[in-house]
Amino acid sequence: MTSRNGHHPPLRAPLDPLRAVRAPQDPGCDVFLTGTVFLDIIFTGLDSAPVRGTESWARGMGSSPGGVANMATALARLGLRTSLAAAFGDDHYGEYCWDALEQGEGIDLSMSRTIPGWHSPVTVSMAYEGERTMVSHGHEAPPPAGPGPFPDCPPRARAAVASLEPGRRSEWIASAAARGARIFADVGWDDSGRWDLDGLHDLEHCEAFLPNAGEAMHYTRTECPLAAARALAERVPIAVVTMGAEGSYAVDGRTGETARVPGIAVAELDPTGAGDVYVAGFLTGTLAGWPLADRLAFAGLTAALSVQEFGGSLSAPGWPEVAAWWRAVRERAGGLPEELRRYGFLDGLLADSALDAEACGPRRRAVPTIGFRHSA
Repeated sequence: MTSRNGHHPPLRAPLDPLRAVRAPQDPGCDVFLTGTVFLDIIFTGLDSAPVRGTESWARGMGSSPGGVANMATALARLGLRTSLAAAFGDDHYGEYCWDALEQGEGIDLSMSRTIPGWHSPVTVSMAYEGERTMVSHGHEAPPPAGPGPFPDCPPRARAAVASLEPGRRSEWIASAAARGARIFADVGWDDSGRWDLDGLHDLEHCEAFLPNAGEAMHYTRTECPLAAARALAERVPIAVVTMGAEGSYAVDGRTGETARVPGIAVAELDPTGAGDVYVAGFLTGTLAGWPLADRLAFAGLTAALSVQEFGGSLSAPGWPEVAAWWRAVRERAGGLPEELRRYGFLDGLLADSALDAEACGPRRRAVPTIGFRHSA
């Protein structure tokens, strides 16, 4: 069976991280999220930032679904039953993104919609010197023509992922929390420069808040990421501050527990979507009931694996990639490095699963163009 674009049926995750905690009365959806899906075009291998008036040639290029698709794909590849509500254009970009997510990743798009005559938002991302510059274009999707279940009534779910907006409430977040969803949130850069923590109104509904170090320090008026995390833990049950290559730090405001895990050194190709992959890894460990430090370690590992591939959504690792990394470091000549021994908790997770990458099939990866005309 294939989709209308000839895509193969979705690869199912060979490991269910929530198997031990599932019960018959649980919701069918593990994670719900909503947002804008972009068609991402990523250029990598640039020696420096583009210079006005000149032409820059990139050594690598990839195309893939982006925006909220980065998070949705990262969650689905880790074995979580993921539901996405988003608008899709009825152009070729929109068709490609829909099929890549539904057919390629097994993401539930029953709450999404295709809008006739609306073109898909597009982002061009340029990666260089460990950073990225993005140019985007798109128009706000028109409202639904008739009444529908979203956003007034998101599905019952174990968790939901939200991106908080300063000065604005999203009614669906409160609704999802009221129906039992555990809210995991990040936040973008505050272009207004106000950095008003009280302006993040939906923070009151969140179980976990995961800003990066710059955002956290701006919002808390602190001078270091650790102090920022402690300040945020006074507002939200779990505060996690990500520090790039230096790892991450978390404070559980309910118990006072803290954890800090350094980053994993990797050869970085493209950082697009790494923050989304980190949140997906942390959310997975939280729903599974792992210790705080293991959640940080797993989230950092999945983000590190993602930056070694092109693109955002299609660079997200699944369990076969996690297992392959763990086998490789354990079989390394000279033994397991001291800094990687803390990942020993993976032994228990991976022990009973068939996680051979060849048996699971190749993962979809970003490619220079969204489709080739060739026979099956």
